[in-house]
This record gives sequence, C-alpha cells and structure tokens, in this order.
Amino acid sequence: MRRIGRVLLLVMALAAITGQASAQTAAWPTQPVRIVVAFPPGGATDVMARLLAQRLTAEIGQNVIVENRAGASGIVGSEAVAKAAPDGYTLLFAPSSHATLGELYPSLPFDPVRGFTPVATFARTPYLFVVSPGVPAQSMKDLIELARRHPGEVAYASTGMGTAQHLAGEMLRRVASIDILHVPYKGSGAVRADLLAGRIQSMFDNVAVMLPYVRRGEVRALAVTGSKRSPLVPNLPTLRELGLQEAEIEGWFVLLGPASMPDDTVRRLNAAVNAVLSAPSIVEQLAELGAEALVGKPGDVTALIAGDRETWGRVIREANIRAE
Repeated sequence: MRRIGRVLLLVMALAAITGQASAQTAAWPTQPVRIVVAFPPGGATDVMARLLAQRLTAEIGQNVIVENRAGASGIVGSEAVAKAAPDGYTLLFAPSSHATLGELYPSLPFDPVRGFTPVATFARTPYLFVVSPGVPAQSMKDLIELARRHPGEVAYASTGMGTAQHLAGEMLRRVASIDILHVPYKGSGAVRADLLAGRIQSMFDNVAVMLPYVRRGEVRALAVTGSKRSPLVPNLPTLRELGLQEAEIEGWFVLLGPASMPDDTVRRLNAAVNAVLSAPSIVEQLAELGAEALVGKPGDVTALIAGDRETWGRVIREANIRAE
C-alpha cells in the first residue's frame, strides 16, 4: 500500500508540473517580448524590426521592445538570443546575413541553424547598385566596360568582409567577368560618407537605406538586384535584364527564437506576425521602404536560410573569403 501511495503521489506531482507548464504555454504572452537586433540603430534591420515591433505590440496585447545588441557582425546579439530561455520572450530579428555566419566564422559560440527556432518570415528587399556622381558611368553597361578597360581600378565598398555588400560585389565580379576592387569598412556611416564624397566609387546597399541619397542626387543608381524591377525606381533595370543571369540578389528578414521553443508558442507568434503582414497599411509601409511583405510558415524561414547558405556558401568558399 505504501508503494502504491508513493506511486500515486509521484503521478500527481508529475501531472501538476505538466499542467503548470501547459498553463504557462497557454498563457503566453504574460509579459513584454524582447526582439534583439544584432546591429546598430538606424540600419535596415533595425528599421524593419521596429516596424514589426510596433504592430506586434497591438496584435499580442503585450509590449514588444527592440533591443540593439551590436557587435562582431551580428554575433554578439545572435549569441545572446541563442543562449536565452526558449520561452517566447526573447527573439532575434535576423537579416539574410545570418545564413552565412557559419561559413564565415567556423568557431562560432552557437550554431546559426540548430541553435535557433524558426518562427516567421517578415520581408524581403533587393539591393541597389550605386555609384558616386563622379564616376563616368551612366548605366551598368558603362560601369562594366569601365571596369574592363581599367582592371582593378574600379572599387566597391562594403561594411566589412563577408557582409551582404561584399558578397554581392563578389557575385558581380564573377558573373560579369570583371576585376573590381573590394574596400571593406568597419561601419555603414563611414562607407556612405566616403561614397557621397567620391572617395569610393560604388557599392551595393539596401533600397530602403540608399533610396533617399538617390532621390537627392547624391549618388547615382545603376541597377536593382531583385527578381523584378522595384516600383520605387521603375526605370532601373535588374541585373538579370542586363544579362547577368546569376546575379539575382535579395535580402530578407526573419524572426527566430532560441532552440527548443514550445510548438504552441511558435504557432502563436507565427500567426501574430502573419496577421501584422496582412494589414494593407503595413504592406504600404514596407513598399515605401522598397520591401515586400513575406507571409509564411516557420518552414519558410528554414528554406530561406538553407538556400542562402548554399548559394553564398559556395561563393565564400570559391573566393576564399575570410571574415575580419
């Protein structure tokens, strides 16, 4: 009888624990949610994350706070989320560069794939290829011909080794068969200042970030990198239209959580993000930033990361790119 009593007590204790855990999951969210941006304020990732946070606050009935934890090309903030409790209250708003972290940094303190739970897609955006006004090229064809006449003399800037701007430039070098010089910087502010001043000749950058400079005539846009023309700059051809078939480059933004998040919390978050993206006003806001809303499932996040790992991983390996 004593043994039976102990077994019953154990079963009751386990049931209580399971019930408590289920209640906690069912109650999500009961406190503010933190979205970590692993880059400084003001960049495209930060702008997109704040747009989501504002709308998500109203959707889930809890404050959604954006926290910038910049450093080491996104590693600092990403590691903080990877090591956080998988309870749905600490999330990572990740750009497409997240997919190549493992290729660029073999000794990461976390696994960029298995260390996270895919939650939701948010948006995708092409890049603009822009040149300083002093560059004697009025079109992408002119720029390519200039680079062929002066091998190694046409330079493009990036915000660091292995960044999206660097990889896009490397892709252009390969598909156009031109010798252009990569000049890495250690931050977006310095590179844009030098581009505007004519100290650097060209770069790829996010449409949302670069379009104001284009509209003011401070830089000249030559092409867009997406699969189709951008409605914000409809006169600009895509690289594909110019015969550079493999140079279709699009950035994206997704929401990730720490590994092992409860399935129910993931479903609730995914539904909430999709609800945000279904509002015409958010679609318009994203379009004004040159981005397209990406309604999707967690599996779509996995597919985006896997696709970019394959595409850019090959470029990184073949070009022997090493992160700083």
